[in-house]
Amino acid sequence: MARSERKLNELARPQDLVVVADLGSSAGREKAVAETVSRFGRIDVLINNAGVGVYDKTIAVPLEPVHKMFEINFFAPLELCQLAVSHMPVGSMIVNVSSIGGKVILPWATLYSATKYALNGLTEGLRVELYSRGIHVLGVYPGHVQTGFQRHILHGRAAKGLSPLRNRLAISAEECARSIVRSIERRSRTLVVPKVYWFAVWFARLFPGALEVRLRHMMQTIDSSEP
Repeated sequence: MARSERKLNELARPQDLVVVADLGSSAGREKAVAETVSRFGRIDVLINNAGVGVYDKTIAVPLEPVHKMFEINFFAPLELCQLAVSHMPVGSMIVNVSSIGGKVILPWATLYSATKYALNGLTEGLRVELYSRGIHVLGVYPGHVQTGFQRHILHGRAAKGLSPLRNRLAISAEECARSIVRSIERRSRTLVVPKVYWFAVWFARLFPGALEVRLRHMMQTIDSSEP
């Protein structure tokens, strides 16, 4: 499912269901679930993968793109879960694709991190709520993945000072997808990909003060590199 029928048809196999819809609207979400259930009768795996970003200091971001970002990054997964659960049998799975920014705050994109922290909370709560239904919930926390994400930023742009680090740790979309498939097969609880980002997760838990100092230093470097 996506908004571009051309791109979907380029990727789809003859037997695949192609749904052209906008996840930014309730109508689009309802269409996606309804057409899937009409075709297959049930939903075995729901993958919430859509996401958009905002790059700017919190006090400078207009609220309109922030509202839109929360609509896509949080309210879309929430409503899709609500719509899909009644069609999900025992043993099915919900996969919420968050970001490493949902585990460790990214101060150069604080509001983006806020949407992912919200999605993280939803993921952990659903895992408990849906246990009795036999529905498993997997949280995915990727680092930088080579996709078109940066071309569709709603406001601002990624700081140039971040590029060297992000590029060194970047993975392809295909590599990320393979890791997600393996985690689905293993019925994992959490996937951080690439694994090197687990260091950041545990550092944030064990040494929050030291991490804050490091992030402040990074922000000063970014600010000094901006025109």
